[in-house]
Amino acid sequence: MDLRLDDKVALVTGGSKGIGMGIVRCLLAEGARVANVNRSEAEGLALEQEYAAQGKDCLFIQGDLTDVNACRNAVEKALDRFGRIDILINNAGVNDGVGLDAGPDAFLTSLQRNLIHYYAMAHYALEALKTSRGCIVNIGSKVCVTGQGGTSGYAAAKGAINGLTREWAVDLAPWGIRVNTVLPAETWTPLYERCLAEMDDPEQARADIERLIPLEHRFTTIEELADTVVFLASDRSSHTTGQILFVDGGYTHLDRKCTASGAVSEFGAAGES
Repeated sequence: MDLRLDDKVALVTGGSKGIGMGIVRCLLAEGARVANVNRSEAEGLALEQEYAAQGKDCLFIQGDLTDVNACRNAVEKALDRFGRIDILINNAGVNDGVGLDAGPDAFLTSLQRNLIHYYAMAHYALEALKTSRGCIVNIGSKVCVTGQGGTSGYAAAKGAINGLTREWAVDLAPWGIRVNTVLPAETWTPLYERCLAEMDDPEQARADIERLIPLEHRFTTIEELADTVVFLASDRSSHTTGQILFVDGGYTHLDRKCTASGAVSEFGAAGES
């Protein structure tokens, strides 16, 4: 399927590694031009140079998005380079473990890492998106639905992103701007791999998690998540807005008697055969 993204301009936050990099790579493969906003200069420039060698536009914009001025600067630099913005993908964030015991200052910092820049990026890109009748795709987390424990800031931010998705979809419909959110659950990223590597038995830890994922008992791949995001960002999803999509192999919503047992087929409508 041709996603009709040739020469479209996408502005992606946190696009130098993990899920963000997967999204950037998928956009570029579909012919889009990408501005990638990231803190790490080494990672961002490496990705820019990799694609420059292939004749593709992957502009790196260095910035710490906890500073709203960096958000404004990112939009301005993208417009200076490409002259337009068709797609905004808010992805940057970190599950920073700021719980109830951390205190209000730490909670506020967590919101700056995970929420405030979503609003700031959309605010500063708004006029460009109105001109292009573009779209916004936010990356959330299943934590806002399931809870996790010990991560109040991150959970609050991701819950707010769901609310903003619906709010912006209403606000921006008169300009033809679509707004959707994609929620991952257990996605196999380099960060996840490093976290498991610190456990006593990484292979068993991975197997214990995969047992809880009903569809094929495996982690979601970065590519699977990115494919959904890029589809939502394309004209092939031209009448989809205000939606919150889970790309998680059934992890979040399927009946716990299925996920806990790892044997979905054993259970019928009322546990009867």
